[in-house]
Amino acid sequence: MPAEQAPLLGPRFEDALVYASRLHARQTRKSTAIPYLTHLMSVSALVLEDGGDEDQAIAALLHDAVEDQGGAPVLVEIRRRFGDRVAAIVAGCTDTDIIPKPPWRERKERYIAHLHHASADVLRVSAADKLHNARSILSDLRRQGDAVWSRFTADRESVLWYYGALLAAYKATGGSRLAEELERVLAEIHSLVRAGSRP
Repeated sequence: MPAEQAPLLGPRFEDALVYASRLHARQTRKSTAIPYLTHLMSVSALVLEDGGDEDQAIAALLHDAVEDQGGAPVLVEIRRRFGDRVAAIVAGCTDTDIIPKPPWRERKERYIAHLHHASADVLRVSAADKLHNARSILSDLRRQGDAVWSRFTADRESVLWYYGALLAAYKATGGSRLAEELERVLAEIHSLVRAGSRP
């Protein structure tokens, strides 16, 4: 690396990792003992591996902060700490800042419609988020069978509809390597469902 070139990840990323860790310290992945921070780090890694920059990687760490850890006031704090671009990406990846959350289907339909007009920043972080979630579903489906669906607010058909609609939105907005991988993962999930997945 040339001496004059700044490192890709600097103190802001470190601050965001600590902030995300504190925000989500008591949160786990649905119906598991897995710390929620693992998901946030995985999404940030996917963003960076896809060519994302520091702002996008920071937003990936914080993409669920507003939705899960305090609503609109958290977005204000993210903007103060990390700037307008990071805050805009986080806002674009948030399906609600209302507590309690509106009904599941309503939120998801609105989020999908929003993706058709979202920025490239939002699309990258959103696709990384959904890809990691889909990979987790696939892994758990292989190990646990149909029991995996019981952890969701919605039923299996609704979850599958949602991921299919997300994929269609990503492809309609130009697609990406992340969307291509999501398509492959969803094909495997559907194959297991058709086969009547058992643990």
